[in-house]
Amino acid sequence: MEARHLRYAVALAEHAHFGRAATALGIAQPPLSKQIAALEREVGARLFDRTRRGVFPTAAGTAFLVRARAALAEIGAASVDAARAARGENGRLRLGFIASALLDPLPGVLRRFSRERPGVRLELHEMASSRSSAALAGGELDVAVTLGRPRGIGAERLVSVPVGHDHLVAVVGSGHPYAGRRSVAVAQLLHQPLILASGEDEPAAAAGLRALLGEGSPALASATVARDVHTVIGLAACGVGVGLGPSRMLAAPRPGTWFCEVTPRTPLPDLVLSFSPEDRSPVLDAFLDVVRANCPVVGAALDRRLGPRSEAAG
Repeated sequence: MEARHLRYAVALAEHAHFGRAATALGIAQPPLSKQIAALEREVGARLFDRTRRGVFPTAAGTAFLVRARAALAEIGAASVDAARAARGENGRLRLGFIASALLDPLPGVLRRFSRERPGVRLELHEMASSRSSAALAGGELDVAVTLGRPRGIGAERLVSVPVGHDHLVAVVGSGHPYAGRRSVAVAQLLHQPLILASGEDEPAAAAGLRALLGEGSPALASATVARDVHTVIGLAACGVGVGLGPSRMLAAPRPGTWFCEVTPRTPLPDLVLSFSPEDRSPVLDAFLDVVRANCPVVGAALDRRLGPRSEAAG
């Protein structure tokens, strides 16, 4: 039994006449009659009564048509779902990200992607860069935003492009002696209690701070470790010490805090978007298209790695 047999039966029931049903189906009447007869033999029951007044479903035919219509609806829905999936309009996207990416650029990207692809299920996971790098390389994520390029086993196979540049800034509570200053020197930080991101979670940032403050610096050894930039800001507001983090923290001002530039100006590792070149699913392509639209510089970098979007789509 094929889908066309179901369509033939439904058309015959709707038109109650072999000739009219054949015309609606775009076939000749004799083949339609033969196909209905063959269908009845396969089912093992007479599905239609042929009368002078027309052709009408039997009790068996009525029961059969209920299932036939449902099956045809499912076939139609399957075709629609398949076409939507091919366009990246449904499915899921698993995104791992460092907390500071929620300051920029993820808000604009996620808002636009959710608006343009409401049928895609976003699975969002806040993760330290070390964890998301491993999850991406292991196939647990589709895309990751990390501080610095992913490291570890499998990282060399990933496509990685910068999505944000940062430099080091300091944040203090409003009662701290540095509050009100425009800048603070690196040498001054050596004599302050510091608040830093975990070196285990963010190895690229930790390596930069060790180079800046000295590998064996007592300030580093005694620093308070914070999970993310929001915790760094919160602890600074509580007067715990001087928080150090990326300049994108300036996008998250909090009452009772003050931000200072660190001199000399110290670049931090880039915020990096990474994914596997072997995963060119339509949903991932759709997400990368939104990144291209929201971040033209990033889009140019993607095109250099993958080729222009028209070529990649082909």
